Amino acid sequence: MSYETAKAAFADWGVDTEAALDRLMTIPISMHCWQGDDVVGFERQTGTSGGGIQATGNHPGRARTPDELRADLNFAYAMIPGKHRLNLHAMYLDTDASPDRDEITYTHFEPWVDWAREQGIGLDFNPTFFAHAKADDNLTLSHPDAGIRDFWIEHGTRCREIAARMGAALGSPCINNIWVPDGYKDIPVDRMAARTRLEQSLDAMLATPQDTSHMRDAVESKLFGIGVEACTVGSHEFYMGYAIRKDTLLCLDMGHFHPTENIADKLSAVALSLGEILLHVSRPMRWDSDHVILLNDDILQMAHELVSGNLLGKTHIGLDFFDATISRTAAWVIGTRNMQKALLRALLMPLGTLKAAEDRLDFTTRLTVTEEFKDMPFGAVWSEFIARAEVPGGKALIGELDRYQASVSDRG
Repeated sequence: MSYETAKAAFADWGVDTEAALDRLMTIPISMHCWQGDDVVGFERQTGTSGGGIQATGNHPGRARTPDELRADLNFAYAMIPGKHRLNLHAMYLDTDASPDRDEITYTHFEPWVDWAREQGIGLDFNPTFFAHAKADDNLTLSHPDAGIRDFWIEHGTRCREIAARMGAALGSPCINNIWVPDGYKDIPVDRMAARTRLEQSLDAMLATPQDTSHMRDAVESKLFGIGVEACTVGSHEFYMGYAIRKDTLLCLDMGHFHPTENIADKLSAVALSLGEILLHVSRPMRWDSDHVILLNDDILQMAHELVSGNLLGKTHIGLDFFDATISRTAAWVIGTRNMQKALLRALLMPLGTLKAAEDRLDFTTRLTVTEEFKDMPFGAVWSEFIARAEVPGGKALIGELDRYQASVSDRG
């Protein structure tokens, strides 16, 4: 079907496809750097595994250096319509020096800022509280040892300073997201003590105000992790309360809740109490397994809530998955484009008609319209979107993904 035919079909329902295309082009998605190298990072200090962070698979082509990772990102961005962002972890510093986590400074990340400026994109940032000897107990900011807490507080403090410098340099606020792996494998005796230590450590980290036009803090919860099955100190309830009290963003990661929870349902609930939200889009096939996102019901519901609830202006959309069983660059492209496809479908819904039916308790019309719209020519509008952005689709996209993968397969 041609775009003009699809445009007319949507117009019959009062939907303006041109407005939807224009809006979609303005929505940035923060693509996560750690998909490109299986969450290894570029520290010269010896790291450790842990914190429930595991990438499975050994597909050839893993980025081994910052330059290789940036080359992979350049290719991926070229396959995705619009201008987006990069979500960088602190373990991805680019320097010949060997600072420990409590010694990092902005200079260790300046090559990333220079690259982002050249690409015309913004950066987001994350302290790295895992894969380190001082995180081997799966306790960091809530550790009973004050010396270990101080180490991680200093790391977090420095990350906030780095994020603020990034945001100032690029003229775009850097979202600095705080997630810690803290918890217990077996049932703890004193949960309150651990959560009190975490709160005090966070307060110390966030004590120095930063210009919100340069940097904004976010806190991220988790249901549980590998090795912390009995208790996660930074639970959803802990961080939701903290974010409301301290006026930070709350990060909702789609993999960090019980598999039966509807994460889309949480958006409007927390939005009433929070100024801004950070969203990590993932696909938890078996809880937090972080598969490449599909254009499935979970993603469609999330996009619908963002559009229907008028939440796009206060929600920062990021991705969080890492799959080493397939081409890493293809995973970025597929996942980001699926998020865009979901947003486009939401923008093309006749929300005025649906909301009016719901307000008058006409649930029959609501159901009929939503079901009929499943047959609408969304694909034709998407094809127009990528054509205007001059990026490939269909077999041409597969060819480009295969070509690039072949060019990096000798990395081993």
